[in-house]
Amino acid sequence: MNDFRFGVTLRAADGEFAAKCRRAEELGYDVITIPDHLGAPAPFPVCVGAAAATTRPHVGTLVLNVPFYNPALLARDIESTLTLTGGRFELGLGSGHMKAEFDDAGLPWRPAKERIARLEGTLAELRRRLDAMPPLLIAGNSDGVLRLAAREADIVGFAGLTQVPGKPPGTFDIASSAELEERVEFVRREAGARADELEFNMLIQKVVVGDDPTGPLAEWLAPAPHLVHSVDELLEAPQVLAGSVERIADELQARRERFGFSYFTVFEPALEDFAPVIAELRSR
Repeated sequence: MNDFRFGVTLRAADGEFAAKCRRAEELGYDVITIPDHLGAPAPFPVCVGAAAATTRPHVGTLVLNVPFYNPALLARDIESTLTLTGGRFELGLGSGHMKAEFDDAGLPWRPAKERIARLEGTLAELRRRLDAMPPLLIAGNSDGVLRLAAREADIVGFAGLTQVPGKPPGTFDIASSAELEERVEFVRREAGARADELEFNMLIQKVVVGDDPTGPLAEWLAPAPHLVHSVDELLEAPQVLAGSVERIADELQARRERFGFSYFTVFEPALEDFAPVIAELRSR
């Protein structure tokens, strides 16, 4: 099994950004990642800023919305970012899933098969243009994206979300443990001999640290009717962490053994709350 790695994804490049990056380093996070959404900061300059504010953590994109980019210009951005971060840059790629953002940017929204083909073609062009590729994470849930990740990626990323049928693209529900286990096994089958070389990342959707997390989980569910699972089901979901520090640490060890997840990323609001779990696991 791979050693644990822990990441935090930051969404705001405000006046406190450098301090937040330094705090993440102090708390033991291994990776600081930036999403790629309209309304969020531009990922490449923010990755450079995160690296400049710290000395140890890697920085990366979780994940680039590949259809937003021209491959030749993207290669230039990657090469510059890799240089300016001192080699601490990890490249995360995805095929895009938020139709509203494409509409807002005036970009065509293509069927999933075409977006995946764009991801595959862009990756081939990046490999052609770049002298050295940074560590590559490919994230997704569909057969097409995961098949590409199994063949090409160093890290396979899972958000643990499934599209809600009949709802606008980007409306998600929490995937069950069985669904996630099937997706991981699909990647392993597709990867064949290189399966044991892969690192599996789970983007944690919610962290509640406390002896009785049921109330906060119920509050989280209440305004999101598309999340159809009960609180009890959420307590067993691999992409939700709830309970005492010791319980969550035990769960992460169990999820590494069952699913192969060893790299866990939390959202910025959980930066402080999740840190004692990191310390607990590293003390064992």
